[in-house]
Formats: sequence, C-alpha cells, structure tokens
Amino acid sequence: MSATLLEALESGLCDHHDLVTELDSGSRRGTALPRSVLRRLTEDVRSVPELDAVALWRSAGLPEPMCNVKVFDQNGRFIAMSDFWDDEVAMAWEVDSWEFHQKGALFAKTVERNNRYTASGIVVVQTLPSKLRSDPQGVIRDLRAARKWASARPRPPVTVVPARKRSA
Repeated sequence: MSATLLEALESGLCDHHDLVTELDSGSRRGTALPRSVLRRLTEDVRSVPELDAVALWRSAGLPEPMCNVKVFDQNGRFIAMSDFWDDEVAMAWEVDSWEFHQKGALFAKTVERNNRYTASGIVVVQTLPSKLRSDPQGVIRDLRAARKWASARPRPPVTVVPARKRSA
C-alpha cells in the first residue's frame, strides 16, 4: 500500500491532496490503511523504508530530522541528498538498500557520496532497510552513538537546502 501511494506521488500522477480527496469522496469502508499511510506521507519521504526510518528516528528521542535535504560544502559544491539530516551536528543518516546501492554504477555512486560526506567532515550512518525491522534497538544505538560523536566535534561548514514539500 505504501509503495503504491509513494509511486503515485513521486511520479507526479497526482498530489497528496488528490489522494485525500479521492478517499473522502467514496465509502470509508476499507480505507483505514490508505488514510494512515497518507498521514505518514505528509513528510517528505521517498521510499517505504524511509517511512519506517522516520518513526524509528523519533522513537530514539533525537531532534526532529530534516528529510531528503541537499547538502553543500562551504564552496557551494553539492555533497549529497541526505535521507535524514540533523543540522545541529551535521549528521546524515542514509537508509541504503542492497538493491539500489550495492550494484554496479549505483554502488560506485554510493561510495562517492560517502567519500564526499567524509571529506566534508560529516558524520554519516548507513543502515540497511532490513535492519530497521530486524534490529531497531541496534539502529537506535548506532544513531545515538553517531550523534554523540558528531556533537563532540566542531560542526563542519556545510549548508542544506530542504527538499520540496508535498502539499498536505
């Protein structure tokens, strides 16, 4: 269900308001799940694992993250589009699936992205989507430890540009 709604939104076939209007125009029977998903999709997430990840981040008691922001170095050069970003300490969290980040050219782009993070002094945590569900407490420990480390060093001179927001 989440994947279908995300695909419709990301493809530009409709916007959030269109989906809510469509649900409101029909019977309410059987619409609890899509309504719940649409409430979660008001945040700028781009994948089903990101829906799970944002909830996990919040359960970790960390400051509210920015989702899918563009990160730039002090000279204005693009570093990456971060899945989740803690601007106070310049920490990125990437939820990298095997399917999209570990094959051929896509793997090379992931390695290059991580090298740009490192060269810019950004702390980055990488998590496989499967670990979000198989070991949520381990993910929370990783995030808290990384944030503690990031807050102990001077914040690097990077800037972010928030992603576009979906209409609510």
